[in-house]
Amino acid sequence: MKTPVTALLLIFWTALAFAQAGRPKAAQDTAQGKRINIIYGGNFTKDEALRPGASIFSKDTRQVQFEHQGADLWCDYALLYQKENRLEAIGNVRLKQGDSIVMTGGFLEYDGNSKQAKAFEKVRLTNRSSVLTTDTLLFDRESQEAFYEHHGKIVDSVNTLTSRVGRYYLGPKKYQFQDSVRIQNPDYVLESTRLDYYTVSKNAYMYGPSRVTGEDYMMYCERGFYDTRAEQGYGIRNTEIHYNNRIIEGDSVYFDKATAFASATNNIVVTDTLNNGVIRAHYAEVHREKDSVFATRRAVSISLVEQDSLYMHGDTLMVTGKPDARILRAYHNAKFYKTDLSGKCDSIHFSQATGITQLLKRPILWNLENQMTGDTIYLLSDMETDKLDSLKVLGNAFIISEDTVGLRGYNQAKGKDLFGKFRENELKTVDLIANTEVLYYMYDDDQQLVGIDKTVCSKIRLELDQSEIQEITFFTNPDGTLYPEEDLPEGQQKLEGFIWRGPERIRSREDLFDADDNNLVLPRIRGVNQPMDQQESEPETEDLPAAKARRPKPRPRPSAP
Repeated sequence: MKTPVTALLLIFWTALAFAQAGRPKAAQDTAQGKRINIIYGGNFTKDEALRPGASIFSKDTRQVQFEHQGADLWCDYALLYQKENRLEAIGNVRLKQGDSIVMTGGFLEYDGNSKQAKAFEKVRLTNRSSVLTTDTLLFDRESQEAFYEHHGKIVDSVNTLTSRVGRYYLGPKKYQFQDSVRIQNPDYVLESTRLDYYTVSKNAYMYGPSRVTGEDYMMYCERGFYDTRAEQGYGIRNTEIHYNNRIIEGDSVYFDKATAFASATNNIVVTDTLNNGVIRAHYAEVHREKDSVFATRRAVSISLVEQDSLYMHGDTLMVTGKPDARILRAYHNAKFYKTDLSGKCDSIHFSQATGITQLLKRPILWNLENQMTGDTIYLLSDMETDKLDSLKVLGNAFIISEDTVGLRGYNQAKGKDLFGKFRENELKTVDLIANTEVLYYMYDDDQQLVGIDKTVCSKIRLELDQSEIQEITFFTNPDGTLYPEEDLPEGQQKLEGFIWRGPERIRSREDLFDADDNNLVLPRIRGVNQPMDQQESEPETEDLPAAKARRPKPRPRPSAP
């Protein structure tokens, strides 16, 4: 039997007033404040057999409507359990909170005591900045959180986001996604296992294995940040960025698409995927438009030369140019090492297009046991075989090796310029040009000292094997003497300008680094063990992620004598 709802409500509220007459006033006010209120009941009925304890409301000319502590609810059909203070809403359900939050669905359960609403069937939660759709959604009005665990989709002005599990925090307007997270943007796709997303700033914070794939870049990290509007971000755990034929890895890696820039801090590896070259450092920058890499702080370049690794170090490394014409510069305390060749100078310049390596300012070169010095040293590679071909030492050329037979002194040769020829990376022929001198310990077949040859002429050719002089040829009026060891005049055992720098020889890749390099104190990376999204609610400070920090200042170096 249907009864006018207004009369029934009058009877209900009168009975309720008598029931509460014996309760303290504070308790009455509290209970009344939590009560679900009927705004419009439409048609009313009760069916204790099928719906015990429920007041049944259905729409007539308009939907039934309820109100509870700042929220309004409309539906076609409702079951109100007044004793339990809960409501079941069926058909075209709409829950509105304030001016910005609207939730719709086919069915909704609402508990007035806990202020929790659970909606089913094509659920849609709308606020001013995004729309969430899912099949089942729990909305906790007390904590101002919404939760789903059976797949959901969020659409805002920039992105479409999907995940299996998600939670929405209404206060900070923040989504927390878990399991199969995906952001679809016209310019890129972001995939993650766990991600926090702010609907106002459009910032995403990744807390699990995550990948951002754009048209011409890919960023992977297991903890990181991404500004989905500006396409810039950073990773601070197991991060790598694939960018312009390079892979950038480091403890903290920053990327900005608009400025075509990436940088990294601490334990960095930059891999040139076309030329199989690697740079390791503790700070690096990649400038896409300039096709360049800048690296410092224990920086070293590693490349493969004839199945052997060539290591090049400097306070600063710069790589510029297109893939087939790279130029590598190492400057301030530059050094290089490979198994049979090493050297040091103030700066190194290598051109891939010409195959020429220049050692500038006080250069010194070691090939096996030979020490070579001059004003400038050039190493030339064969462009077809990519093998070391020849050597030029221009200005004050000097070659020295220890007397390894009798250990009596040093074999020495000098001239204005030196030109050498390599075979299988070993120096085989040396031509010294202009104002040449030689001092050489000569032995017979029984390794007995024959004498010390000291000669001056216009040109000298040395034939070497395993860094030992096998033959000397003098050109144009040589003037020399073979001295018995005891007859060599005092002070004549060394040619003018002789400096033996054997203790400085680089014998391993670790010798490339000095005490300053080995005692670097690396900056602390913020956010590795703490939440990364503090800047969403706090002013940004100078404590930025290390990858965004300013370029380190170069350390002072003593001037060359």
